[in-house]
Amino acid sequence: MKEVICIANQKGGVGKTTTAVNLAASLANRGKKVLLIDIDPQANATINLGIKRNTYEFNVYHVFTGAKEFKDIILKTDIKNLDLAPSNLGLIGIEKEFYDKKSRKKELILKEKLKPIKEMYDFIIIDSPPALGPITINALTASDSVIVPIQCEFFALEGVAQLLNTISLIKKSLNKKLRIRGFLPTMYSTQNNLSKQVLADIAIHFKDQLFKNKKDYIVIPRNVRVAESPSFGQPVVTYCANSKGASAYRELANAILKS
Repeated sequence: MKEVICIANQKGGVGKTTTAVNLAASLANRGKKVLLIDIDPQANATINLGIKRNTYEFNVYHVFTGAKEFKDIILKTDIKNLDLAPSNLGLIGIEKEFYDKKSRKKELILKEKLKPIKEMYDFIIIDSPPALGPITINALTASDSVIVPIQCEFFALEGVAQLLNTISLIKKSLNKKLRIRGFLPTMYSTQNNLSKQVLADIAIHFKDQLFKNKKDYIVIPRNVRVAESPSFGQPVVTYCANSKGASAYRELANAILKS
């Protein structure tokens, strides 16, 4: 099974990059060949894997502009089976270039660029930026499925309707096969009544689209090891494998593999 999965939510701070990095690492640890594509100009996924911005010359910006192919920019990571297509702040300027070109196919750039390498990987995970601009549209158009992280905090569902509308429009016009893999509650605290209430609300809205283990819904806990692992340039699943956060991401990977 080959699958391209986009991690998307136009709201920032919901655990999108953390989910992309740790899902990719968890799948790689299960022996799957995985490519993580960082298309967020902040390059947080790249940094989270211990790769500094000044250590590579080419990145996804050069792929979008046509200057390079994915094979020219892909980097090996310290995690077996996991490769990375890095990002860079220069990607901020790509939106203006898209509109200046006035190309009808600008939404299909990423999909076309992935074709030569798709068979090399079992999973391609795309970490999209916190916006519904042309970069995210490219990611959704190129993907088979999308995972939507939702933080268990106030205003958690704010903006989700807009994302769902965007996904619906893309299914009608650009990518008829796109499906929602599931919604993933993040930053959940068992000590916080608000977290419990938000999770209950999420379950009401998306009950049949939440990931499950044998006993319950899969939720990503608010966990200090998850929060500090990026500063060490590692996913939490390798930084602190026995932490609750790491366990939750392994459960997510298992759910993906079983479905």
